[in-house]
Amino acid sequence: VHVVEDGGGLVQPGGSLNLSCTASGTMRNINSMGWYREFPGKDRELVAYVTGGRNTMYANSVKGRFTITRDYAKNTVALQMTQLKIEDTAVYFCNWHEPGPPEYDSWGQGTQVTVSS
Repeated sequence: VHVVEDGGGLVQPGGSLNLSCTASGTMRNINSMGWYREFPGKDRELVAYVTGGRNTMYANSVKGRFTITRDYAKNTVALQMTQLKIEDTAVYFCNWHEPGPPEYDSWGQGTQVTVSS
């Protein structure tokens, strides 16, 4: 599965930004799509994901501010980010996940989100 992200950029604190991601290729029916982020020198962390059954999960740090949506027909996932904070600055990665077995993950190339005044 090939994953391509779009969006990101520079925004002021309190602003909004949207990320989008498209998956293509041979996919299993049981899957999830989500977003992770990586801070300099730290491990990648989960931001949000949505399963094939439309279940969503958010990191506590983004609950109430970020919204993940998925278009199942187009195999796309979007992340609407509002009330952005300086600490949201990171490289954001789209993820395609199949629990399997065997478990399978595909990652996008990452997109920079910078929140700064």
